[in-house]
Order: sequence, then structure tokens, then C-alpha cells
Amino acid sequence: MIFKLFLSFLQVGLFSVGGGYAAIPLIQYQIVEVHKLMTLAEFTDLITIAEMTPGPISINSATFVGTRLAGIPGAIICTLGCILPAFCICLTLAYFYYKYRKFSGVQIVLSALRPAVVALIASAALSILCLALFGVNESSIVLSEIRWIELGLFAGGLYLLRRYKVNAIAIIFGSGVIGTILYAFI
Repeated sequence: MIFKLFLSFLQVGLFSVGGGYAAIPLIQYQIVEVHKLMTLAEFTDLITIAEMTPGPISINSATFVGTRLAGIPGAIICTLGCILPAFCICLTLAYFYYKYRKFSGVQIVLSALRPAVVALIASAALSILCLALFGVNESSIVLSEIRWIELGLFAGGLYLLRRYKVNAIAIIFGSGVIGTILYAFI
């Protein structure tokens, strides 16, 4: 299992262009869909924890998944698998970027990658939103089974974030407190 985890996170590290949030759907695909090592609900809980802890989301996710599935050795292997490709690629790209940064082709390639990164992040957000609001993945949504408390917390948090620029950490903490209070009385 350790070798399977290493290869999975090596693939995540190789193909997650665009940062940590772009890695979430790749991690989900490897762990939940391909190897079926976790359910989507378990994976979403781990992503939530990974977002709340300091550090890059992809590395935190790899560490938490590894810990959950294989303890400390799993955490080390998953984290190394996630970091190793990025480290090698960044080292190589930095060398070539500083050597050829004045060429217009370099700027064109970087501009062309932006839409793909936005699509990956939107895909991960949609999966997590559907799980939070309906308790299922996006392919089996039933509008009559919407979770109203989660919808209210999401809408309120989004409103505060966009309208009043409230700190995201305060919104996460406040949502946790309000959700706990509401579920205690309902």
C-alpha cells in the first residue's frame, strides 16, 4: 500500500499544474475513485482539515491522507511523492526561465495555462459544494434533499467575504460556531 500511495502522489505532484487547489481533484481521483482507499465524505473531511492547517493545501492533504491510510510512514511517503516532482520541475523550469524569460513564447505558454487551472479549481469546489449541500457527488443531486443549514452558512459566508471582505479564517470559525449551535438545537 505504501508503494501505491507513493505512486499516486507522485502522479499528483507531476500533473497538478497551478498550485495546491488544482491538486485536490487529482488527489480525489487517485484516492477515492481509482484506488478506493477512502469515501468522498472522508476525503472531504481531510481536505477541510488540510485547509485549516497552515501550509500548502496539497502537501497538507498528502500528509493527512498518508497518515489516515498508513500512519507516519504513509505521511512521509505521500508528502515526498507530492513534493518530489514539483521540486525537480521547479528547479528545471527556474533554470530555463531565467535563461529564456525575454522570449515572448514563454509568456504565451504561461497565459495559456491559466484557464486550465481555473477549471481544475472550479471542479474541486463544485464537488465539495455538492457534498456539503446535498450529501452526494454532483452526478446524483436531488433538490428536495438540500441541507438548509449548510446552504445558509455558505451563502452568509460568501456574502460576508465578497461584500465586507471579512477574513476567511473568521468566516470558517464563525460558520463552525453557528453550525454547532444550530445543530445542537435542531
